[in-house]
Amino acid sequence: MADAVLFEFLHTEMVAELWAPDPDPGSGHTGKKKGPSVLESLGFRVGQALGERLPRETLAFREELDALKFLCRDLWAAMFQKHVDGLRTNHEGTYVLQDNGFPLLVSMGSGPQYLDEAPKFLAFTCGLLRGALQTLGFRSRVTASAASLPACKFQVVIQKP
Repeated sequence: MADAVLFEFLHTEMVAELWAPDPDPGSGHTGKKKGPSVLESLGFRVGQALGERLPRETLAFREELDALKFLCRDLWAAMFQKHVDGLRTNHEGTYVLQDNGFPLLVSMGSGPQYLDEAPKFLAFTCGLLRGALQTLGFRSRVTASAASLPACKFQVVIQKP
């Protein structure tokens, strides 16, 4: 429990720092310091490390669906102490992970005025999923959306070699 709270605080501070206005107006940057690409890159590296550590007992995943099931059960449990609420696929390389109570969005308000803030809290996790899949041997593109908080969806598109 304490680990989850510490991770949530760390994540919130990363988002706040990376979305803070640039303190040096002469630097040529306007508005945000770094934004989602840095958070996604941080998540990618963490996902790579978790992808290397977690599946010790399993052999290499040969099927995309097996790798996604691993993400939904093992990786999600390691990061968020719960499983993904739903996994859907079109059987053509596109998967949607549904989390009805995503832990990094639970602390936000549930009104529609907070929906604009949700993408910054989802960027790290997009990178996390992409990094873990890369380590497992699957190149992917991951996007996230939130229509009503704290629920969100992560769309994973496996890229064919």
